[in-house]
Amino acid sequence: MERILSSLHIKPLQERHLAQAQTRLDSLTKPRGSLGRLEELAKRLFAMREGQMPLIVNPAIMLTVAADHGVAAQNVSPVPQAVTRQMTHNFLNGGAAVNALCHAVGMDLRVIDAGCAGGPFEPHPMLLDKRLGNGTTDISLGPAMPREICLKGLASGVSTAADCVRQGYACLGVGEMGIANSTAAAALYCALLTLDPDAAVGPGAGADAAMVRHKVGVVRQALSANAEILRSGDPVNALAALGGFEIVLLCGLMLGAAAQRLPVLVDGFICGAAYAAALKICPEAASCAVLAHTSAEPGHAKALAKLTGDAKPLLDLGMRLGEGTGAAAAYPLLRCAAAAFNDMATFNAAGVTVD
Repeated sequence: MERILSSLHIKPLQERHLAQAQTRLDSLTKPRGSLGRLEELAKRLFAMREGQMPLIVNPAIMLTVAADHGVAAQNVSPVPQAVTRQMTHNFLNGGAAVNALCHAVGMDLRVIDAGCAGGPFEPHPMLLDKRLGNGTTDISLGPAMPREICLKGLASGVSTAADCVRQGYACLGVGEMGIANSTAAAALYCALLTLDPDAAVGPGAGADAAMVRHKVGVVRQALSANAEILRSGDPVNALAALGGFEIVLLCGLMLGAAAQRLPVLVDGFICGAAYAAALKICPEAASCAVLAHTSAEPGHAKALAKLTGDAKPLLDLGMRLGEGTGAAAAYPLLRCAAAAFNDMATFNAAGVTVD
């Protein structure tokens, strides 16, 4: 499993491809820079394709990864743990927000069971079984999982991204479901980005002020219980100690997407923690990642500021649902960026003179 990470070949975007894209954008029938961030997206998509035209981001697939967390036993969520499994059934039955948004924007949807409590689900055409266990161990008492299981999950995510490419997908979106996963994500942000729990912890699925204060204490306890493991500074150790099975799979998916030069839309707070881990494992993973939206979970913007500096997600709509909903909402922007780059006429072709 260690060899899979070491053998990943993830290259940064090439400056010459970005420059070629800029030259084309400046030749199109519009004032320079007038399409704003769509132009930046188009440049990155062109560089991801290593200078090949046309830009292609369709078909696209959303992978919503579900798993349970042992730390739910510490009453960190107002929602019972059974809801993870119930919502997974809802995804498979087509009734969740991510189903509606994916349908609206033309994305396929698959649900990955990375380790929901209650055992495997019945086979379903939308379901991918990538189970790592029956939910993690309580992080406030010790590590969520052994390092070997974490590496297995990372490898599973990498191979799943490669499968998506083999199936013909040109864009990947990622989302999650897991009661108590905002607690695990907050702890991971604290460990990877040296955030204080007071800054990282928020209401998650609707915790009131008293429960948020309790969550802060649980995150501090998790950091203390795993201090010896975290002292190594190894991001895989941090993932194994504090993450969830879905967070590990998501991290692997992002690494695998970067290795495949596949644009990946990163959803909000939980997926952001997986992205933070991916960047710590391999900074070049940023090459193909598109931050979809700023979550209303208060720790998200603070974490991203530490992680990416001035880089801002595409959308800020006050969303905090997860599931991949923010990534689905942002997907049309990639299609618009590709369409403008591919289909607009140049000044010369259109006979438009601006000198």
